[in-house]
Amino acid sequence: MELAAKLEVLADAAKYDASCASSGAPKRDSRSGSGMGSTTGMGICHSYTPDGRCVSLLKILLTNFCLYDCQYCVNRRSSDVRRARFSVAEVVNLTLDFYRRNYIEGLFLSSGIIRSADYTMEQLVAVARCLREEHDFRGYIHLKTIPEASAELIELAGRYADRLSVNIELPTGAALAALAPEKSAASIEQTMGVIRVKLDEAREGGRRAPRFSPSGQSTQLIVGAEPSSDADILGTADQLYRAYRLKRVYYSAFSPIPFASARLPNRAPPLLREHRLYQADWLLRFYGFSVAEIGSALVGGQLDLSLDPKTAWALAHRECFPVDVNRAEREALLRVPGLGVRVVARILAARRQRRLRFADLEALGASLRRARHFIRTADFAPANAALGSERLRRALLPVGVQGELF
Repeated sequence: MELAAKLEVLADAAKYDASCASSGAPKRDSRSGSGMGSTTGMGICHSYTPDGRCVSLLKILLTNFCLYDCQYCVNRRSSDVRRARFSVAEVVNLTLDFYRRNYIEGLFLSSGIIRSADYTMEQLVAVARCLREEHDFRGYIHLKTIPEASAELIELAGRYADRLSVNIELPTGAALAALAPEKSAASIEQTMGVIRVKLDEAREGGRRAPRFSPSGQSTQLIVGAEPSSDADILGTADQLYRAYRLKRVYYSAFSPIPFASARLPNRAPPLLREHRLYQADWLLRFYGFSVAEIGSALVGGQLDLSLDPKTAWALAHRECFPVDVNRAEREALLRVPGLGVRVVARILAARRQRRLRFADLEALGASLRRARHFIRTADFAPANAALGSERLRRALLPVGVQGELF
């Protein structure tokens, strides 16, 4: 098969993996006069970092041949799709050629399982090693880690990659057993555990410790391929964050695939469900919410699609409001709809100088359309304190389809 045809097949096959953002990569570049590549700058945008940098990635599979028959995967063994396989040299040359043309700034490389987990992992590591050691490539590299690969290969992968990821895919062991019987949650989590140990060793060893995946590890959960509720998904995500210190859990709305199993739904879930899960994830990671707190505002285990989860929680806990922005602790301010992490930091800094008035909050960046119902300032108290929750809910419904972020 010609290289262009391989690229068409293997780039398309990689599109179902969402866990490829480059947050946390150290800022390296070749402007010092040596090496090639960069983790900074602009290009064809494929992913964004939390600080707003746009990083373009060549996102491909080494091969879409696979020994496994996971029902949700378009590349499963029984799927009647075109197959292709890159050599190590082909992936290296594609990455370098695309970089020289300013198409990309990094590489996201995954693969179907061929021969064995160790053999597949060896091939992925060989690509990264060649880029780093033979071509002094300094751009971002994200490698998919193969469950059941040896600890030695995982250590090598972390030496060359900025981030490693192991996709757990489904939120419960029962769902994984039903749709991917050749995989086990235990083996996936064991691999995550190996990565966490290596990350901890690198962190505790300081500058003298060998380099290991400085951007941490991530995983992906598929949403809507089976009946797991949002409560199940968030519970699994929270457990993974706590046990393995994941940098990110990515939520990927199930997309019906060609030649699909009859066990799978024939339509995708609402994309808004994926969006709400990301918002709830932010509450877990940055706003101090627990899974139980978010769960207290769920209906039948599902997030409210009409309101963001922080607003839904606030409506379910009217007793916590209004919050006095001149006296409240940071934790209480973070629970106010319309006040994000940066706005709360500005409020805490500004109120050291003076008592804040309603107009001050707008100048500090607060979304007063929502916040005004839940705050008290030096010159303002919400007039709707006695309003019924349903009436207030109608007042808070977003103007657009997805509503506003925090």
